[in-house]
Amino acid sequence: MDEVEIEIVQLPGCSDLPLPRYMTDQAAGMDICAAVAEATTIRPGRRAVIATGLAIALPPGYEAQIRPRSGLAMKHGITLVNAPGTIDADYRGEIKLLLVNLGDEPFTVRRGDRVAQMVIQRVSRGRWRRREELPPTPRGGGGFGHT
Repeated sequence: MDEVEIEIVQLPGCSDLPLPRYMTDQAAGMDICAAVAEATTIRPGRRAVIATGLAIALPPGYEAQIRPRSGLAMKHGITLVNAPGTIDADYRGEIKLLLVNLGDEPFTVRRGDRVAQMVIQRVSRGRWRRREELPPTPRGGGGFGHT
């Protein structure tokens, strides 16, 4: 498995929280904890911005994808509105999470709760080549429900 060095800063008042960490040897994502100052309740159908108290510096050519935790989604209907969220290599601000409650009951986020996961990925940049038409394939323009 490849490893990449990532610089990380815990923002003031967040040194009590663990850094993102892999929970098993083969985990693809590192769990991220909430850095809320006080408990935040998200009512069904509502959203909340949840601080992490973290800022990172990724090397060029990498992104951090912020993804929901499957256990929270299954048990409580908690997910990320913009999943996956992307942290670009040139972003230096605090990582914040936009959680949404798709469940039937209010959900309370407490300081230190593992609320999302971060996956580090290499990225490629596209370069456009204009054409009058695209090369044919068996699928062609078949979209939703095509197969």
